[in-house]
Amino acid sequence: MTKNMSDLEQNTMGASANSAAAGDDGTPLKRDIIAGLEKGLQVIEAFDQERSRLTISEVAQRTGLTRAAARRYLITLTHLGYVRQQDKLFSLTPQVLRLGQSYLHSARLPRIAQPLLYRLAYSLQEAASVGVLDHDQLVCIAAVSAGQLVSATLQPGTRVPAFFTANGRVLLAALPAAQIGDLIDRLQPEAITAHTIVNKDRLLLEIDRARAQGYAIVDQELELGLRTIAVPVRNFRGETVAAINISVHAARIAVEDIVESCLPALLKVQLELAALL
Repeated sequence: MTKNMSDLEQNTMGASANSAAAGDDGTPLKRDIIAGLEKGLQVIEAFDQERSRLTISEVAQRTGLTRAAARRYLITLTHLGYVRQQDKLFSLTPQVLRLGQSYLHSARLPRIAQPLLYRLAYSLQEAASVGVLDHDQLVCIAAVSAGQLVSATLQPGTRVPAFFTANGRVLLAALPAAQIGDLIDRLQPEAITAHTIVNKDRLLLEIDRARAQGYAIVDQELELGLRTIAVPVRNFRGETVAAINISVHAARIAVEDIVESCLPALLKVQLELAALL
């Protein structure tokens, strides 16, 4: 026997160690989870657009922590600079943006997509964005406005309900039917505008339509005056990893004309991204 293990032996031991650190379904074992980190991130996520300032009791209620635990996490996050306190109210500081910037600066997809987005947006003189799916939320990871202020939601880091966006629907269309069913079962649709589709059967039909035709159109369901058309972004294996859209103001392009005006340019970028991913 040689002093050093062979590569095969090392790989086998490494695989065994990784297997021991995870359950049969691939999830990590409870003893390997740092609960304090998990709960600290939950406290950060408790703040949103509707409730940007919270009391200790409100944070406890939103996270499921005890009031004493919520207080300790808020004090720690304040000490680290992620939270500020004014009287009895807490709010996030700009330092939280470092967490999102770490993704945007290190992830490959936003860096690859950004120059293509610039070309797409300025060629059409409309806004363009790339988004990814996070459960039932669409997260924007790259955007270019081309001088057209269409919507405040078209900027990196914004989260919107996936079921009511074109990017979201093409991403949902790529999921297994059982997963779509689980998401829509938990969905509690609300009419954001008079155009929002709130009937679950109709939403499923729209997702089926997006899958069949290879693109989705959403007409003012998320925001009045905002029309979007989106196509999936696939990697070299054909897996859908993101979606890219063009957003226009309803006064500039009629919904009947958006396919002819925007889809050819979207499909061209779709092919270019697939060759790079």
